[in-house]
Amino acid sequence: MFLGIDLGTSEVKVLLLAPDSRVVGTAGTPFTVSRPHPRWAEQNPADWWSGTRAAIAALRHAHPAEFAQIRGIGLSGQMHGAVLLDSEDRVLRAAILWNDMRSVDECAELTERAPDLHTIAGNLAMPGFTAPKLLWVARHEPELFRQTACVLLPKDYLRLQLTGGKVSDPSDAAGTLWLDVARRDWSDTLLAACGMRRSQMPRLAEGSEPSGVLRAELAREWGLSGEVVVAAGGGDNATSAIGIGATQPGDGFVSLGTSGVLCVVGDRFRPNPASAVHAFCHAIPDRWHQMSVVLSAASCLRWVCKLTGTDEPTLLAEVEALDGRTLSGAPLFLPYLSGERTPHNDPYAQGVFFGMTHATDRALLGYSVLEGVTLALADGLDALAAAGTEVSALSMIGGGARSAYWAQLLADALATKTRKHGGGETGAALGAARLGWLAAGGDPAQVLTKPPVQAEFTPNAERHAQLRERLTAYRELYRHVQPLFEPSRKRLA
Repeated sequence: MFLGIDLGTSEVKVLLLAPDSRVVGTAGTPFTVSRPHPRWAEQNPADWWSGTRAAIAALRHAHPAEFAQIRGIGLSGQMHGAVLLDSEDRVLRAAILWNDMRSVDECAELTERAPDLHTIAGNLAMPGFTAPKLLWVARHEPELFRQTACVLLPKDYLRLQLTGGKVSDPSDAAGTLWLDVARRDWSDTLLAACGMRRSQMPRLAEGSEPSGVLRAELAREWGLSGEVVVAAGGGDNATSAIGIGATQPGDGFVSLGTSGVLCVVGDRFRPNPASAVHAFCHAIPDRWHQMSVVLSAASCLRWVCKLTGTDEPTLLAEVEALDGRTLSGAPLFLPYLSGERTPHNDPYAQGVFFGMTHATDRALLGYSVLEGVTLALADGLDALAAAGTEVSALSMIGGGARSAYWAQLLADALATKTRKHGGGETGAALGAARLGWLAAGGDPAQVLTKPPVQAEFTPNAERHAQLRERLTAYRELYRHVQPLFEPSRKRLA
């Protein structure tokens, strides 16, 4: 058996995988995000570990015989977060998360300090990335910066608890802005631009390689015998790709979770930082992937449900009952509730409804939200295409993937087939378990398979043309309101 651990922002999920690729069971522990100041987002790493232990205990209780057969563990995690450790491996402060926007000024500083940043890292400096966070700490918490002996990414903090070792992998490390993404190794040049040294970084191993073995005391506590290998693992999007079987050039997926991600696999490093496209390493050797990212996706749907006093199934049912002819009159929605990455790289962007009338009801607002997130992803696909990326079909993962209506809307807007797979909501945890399987000696041909297609959605050419018109208006709306975000920039800076 193989255990996958996926450390998300809102939950840690653990998954038990059998050698016939059957998911035996899952368990999870929820988390909350601390926001001590506007635009900050933090979590306590100790909560990650206690939550992981609780989820593992629940999984073991539900499946004791299968759990006892674990031979490999894989890790997946939210990217970009900064866990600062002192020389005794003590956590110095709360972890600064991927959706923390405090380090805007430090992004400009890093770009100035490292003229080759875009060439080496393949990405723009954005507040969500790790390196600007450390520049912020150096400026605002200099004593903690001086005490920092090592910086770990969130999943790698769990590894430290599991194995005692400090290791990361190229897919997660690519989100720090300290990695030479083409060479899949730390860049001394980019580290020096942040006043950092290679000695403060964990060792790197490919995601499918062993990174250590489970500590003997944990193995005894969990009733495991023999050596249990812990794979290097990967960032959540790379492991989601592994879980959905996206491993060959042209394979891709759309993740509709808290954020929205459109990810396509390639066999080479293809950066396009000018359009805020992310170019990262994959979690397996000799593969890279490009991503466009919208910071608010399914979270927009949760937000509008709360705003209108309903739940997601009810609102989706109301949206599906709308007459298709009325949708052209729906308000436009900019889904920038947490700022935006691709293609604008605008941390001060805000959500906007435009075009409401007395006829606008809850169902139309719900449609506008689904459409707005979809148009943001279409914006991202155009940016990927500008970098030479091609994709023929996109698998759906994340909570939003449960909606057939949204899957069809995406197919129409992107002019690309979308596919739902059985168990797609377990993508990252499943991918982590698969990496654990590979690290324990699994055959890639057996492990890295695509789950069965549950449903496929084919683009409607007429609907695509209508949505491209909406996309044109959507882009014009952002262009016109973007200057109005300036007072927010000044107020929150």
